[in-house]
Amino acid sequence: MIYLDYSATTKPLDEVLDTFVNVSKKFPGNPNSLHKLGVEANTLIDKSSEQIANLLEVKKEEIIYTSGASESNNLAIKGIAFSYSNRGKHIITTELEHSSIYGPINYLVNNGFDVDFVSLDENGLIDLEHLKSLIRKDTILVSISAVNSEIGIRQNVEEIGSLLKEYPNIIFHVDATQCIGKDKIDLANIDLISFTAHKFYGLKGIGALIKKDKVRLEPIIHGGKSTTKYRSGTPSPALIASLAKSLRLALTNLEEKYDKVLEFNSTLQKELSKYKDVSINHNKYCLPHILNISVLGIKPETFQHALEEYDIFISTQSACSSGENSRAVYAFTSDEKKASSSLRISLSSFTTEEEIKKFIEAFSKCYQNLHLK
Repeated sequence: MIYLDYSATTKPLDEVLDTFVNVSKKFPGNPNSLHKLGVEANTLIDKSSEQIANLLEVKKEEIIYTSGASESNNLAIKGIAFSYSNRGKHIITTELEHSSIYGPINYLVNNGFDVDFVSLDENGLIDLEHLKSLIRKDTILVSISAVNSEIGIRQNVEEIGSLLKEYPNIIFHVDATQCIGKDKIDLANIDLISFTAHKFYGLKGIGALIKKDKVRLEPIIHGGKSTTKYRSGTPSPALIASLAKSLRLALTNLEEKYDKVLEFNSTLQKELSKYKDVSINHNKYCLPHILNISVLGIKPETFQHALEEYDIFISTQSACSSGENSRAVYAFTSDEKKASSSLRISLSSFTTEEEIKKFIEAFSKCYQNLHLK
């Protein structure tokens, strides 16, 4: 099997699984209980939180554990809207967001909120002048992903955060799901940060929202004690400890891993650009972990299933998206044909040269066969 869909999910590392199993066995108590077993479980959560806080350079008290990035995004967007609606009901976002951003925003629009989409420049980057022009007295939230999940465009959220500091009434939320564990990111000027473990070789079912001290947030889950007042529910020491382990391992030798992925990406671009009906939807601002291409004239699902015959797995669009055309690819290329025929190849430092070679060979066969039909 050749797995090239790492942006959808990753396989948990053995070390992470070991942590989950060991903690599950050794710390059976409910962290909310006052007896010895509960105190031991709660102490372990505190230690794990300290490790995560140190790795991300945030405060331990700023970590809100969730079931994953989708919940984190919903908590961030709805939580801000419900907390600051007396100040305003205007939200700014982009055409490059994940469906778990559009979902809660659409919900809010149906309940009286107003949304504007900031323009992109020719490189797919946020037009900062347009962003400033969209800001109103009633703007309460700007939500921008650090890395788009389909194309891999890395926005300069650090610069955007610095710019938004000039507007103290605006909360800045960043969906960092496709960035943390792959690229360095400075969280200093970001108010809310979403991420999840299963994107960097951790377990599904555990993620987090970092909420800076000054930010008010209305919970979307009520009832029951937890690690914070912002998300009710019995916390899982095993999942939280496994999140800390996967994050530490992901950030170890980060630059070396990045360079390896970059080399694979460059090889793929060189080989795939030889085909006249292949468009490379990628530029120097994209992370190398994602390579989006369009095979013009062939439905992406058809090409995806053709590769499956060779036991090779890539994706069309984001795993959480629906619909025929890629909203992100269209925003990036302004080309309906490219948006309707896009494929996402997502790479990892665990990808091998042999896998890349076999993928290129299989791609060539699929391309030739499908063009003959």
